[in-house]
Amino acid sequence: MASIIKRTINGVTYYYLEHAVRKKGLVAKKSRYLGRTIPKDFEEIQRRFIYEIDREKWFDRFDRMRKRYASELSMTPNSAREKELRDFSVRFTYDTQRIEGSTLTLRETAELLEEGLTPGAKPLKDVKEAEAHRRVFFEMLGYRRELSLQAVLEWHRRLFEETDSQIAGRLRRTGVKIGGSRFVPPTPVELQPLLREFFSWYEANRARKHAVELAALAHLKFVTIHPFSDGNGRVSRLIMNFVLNAHGYPMLNIEYRGRRGYYNALERSQISKKERVFCLWFFREYLRQHKSLDSPD
Repeated sequence: MASIIKRTINGVTYYYLEHAVRKKGLVAKKSRYLGRTIPKDFEEIQRRFIYEIDREKWFDRFDRMRKRYASELSMTPNSAREKELRDFSVRFTYDTQRIEGSTLTLRETAELLEEGLTPGAKPLKDVKEAEAHRRVFFEMLGYRRELSLQAVLEWHRRLFEETDSQIAGRLRRTGVKIGGSRFVPPTPVELQPLLREFFSWYEANRARKHAVELAALAHLKFVTIHPFSDGNGRVSRLIMNFVLNAHGYPMLNIEYRGRRGYYNALERSQISKKERVFCLWFFREYLRQHKSLDSPD
């Protein structure tokens, strides 16, 4: 995060905005002069300063990746594109469900979703929710309107209508705790105002922020509100990929095997109220998963 640095020269105080940037193993500092006093529009200056740094380090790379992704898609036969999407849907369903406690293996998830083979000795709930998640994933890809509370409630209803109809598509009415986390989600009475604020924020920023940052923040903000009794992570990851796909960027699969880093980044952001912590984790993970699109031309 950028910090305000105060320097005194010949008895006169000057203020600077400073941020450390790591590049090729070295740490360099970028700074911007603020003046002899901190400007009234400091928050906007800080936002632009950080955006310029992120554009240079991250966003320009993401944009090049998007162009290469579009180019590769245009040269890929429809049948191959459909297979790649089905394969992604299997991996995404496996990982997002596994993070939430599903007992299905990747192979069992693939056999269930691709061949209709129900795994033996596994909870019916896990089977039904995996099938529902894949259906909702494809429905989300076909959704052509802007993100809304109505859409999110419908996705949640479809995820749980066969396994827990009492919570399906409904905001929670009780307090909740997140196992293993120090973060305590908002109370039920706070949910409606927080959700209105979330969708107002999204509308104001969907064309203003870079799509990858927008996806990261939408995920973080929604899961922090934690509006449902169950399924908050799953819905947040659907929202994340809705944003990426709608802007023409390759989607992201947050993997079960990397869940510790994911959990830590979420909790650190939520406890410190520093969104950038999660964003930086997200940016690194996005580059890692799509490194083939990041190679030099």
